[in-house]
Amino acid sequence: MWSKIRSKLEKEHLAPSLRGHITYFATSYSKCPDHYGRAAILLDGKEIVSGSYCEQWSKVKLLPEDETLETRLKYVFPYMDNTAVKYGQFDQHCFYSAFQEFDNQSIEQSLKSENMLVRILAILDKRVGKRRLAKIGDSIENEAEIYQTFYKIRVKAEKNSK
Repeated sequence: MWSKIRSKLEKEHLAPSLRGHITYFATSYSKCPDHYGRAAILLDGKEIVSGSYCEQWSKVKLLPEDETLETRLKYVFPYMDNTAVKYGQFDQHCFYSAFQEFDNQSIEQSLKSENMLVRILAILDKRVGKRRLAKIGDSIENEAEIYQTFYKIRVKAEKNSK
């Protein structure tokens, strides 16, 4: 399953300017209950965003005071918002779900998704051209920091590919 997802992401969807620079990683640990694992998006071998089931539990203190990890897991976990992505509160199953959403809808829907992982996959997609990148850039300062990071990666790659 993972090899097909990775192939689609890196060969079919990824913008040509990012090929060889952006890689995706996901694994499950067979000795863990329910095969929990981790997932990451890397730029030139360095993890830009990553998450794992085990890391979630060590980061409970990082959540806003009015939100417990149990609340996040129960209500928000399937929809990776900025906080979940920022603190790595996702695992490979969430990454697979984000990919399924991304792969089964238009690029316009993916760019507006509530799921931050879907939005990240979309900003790296070849269907987002230079004009659309410029349009997104007009309001990028209002976006989450992690989304801005991937936007900047994409814009820089486009400039360097000329």
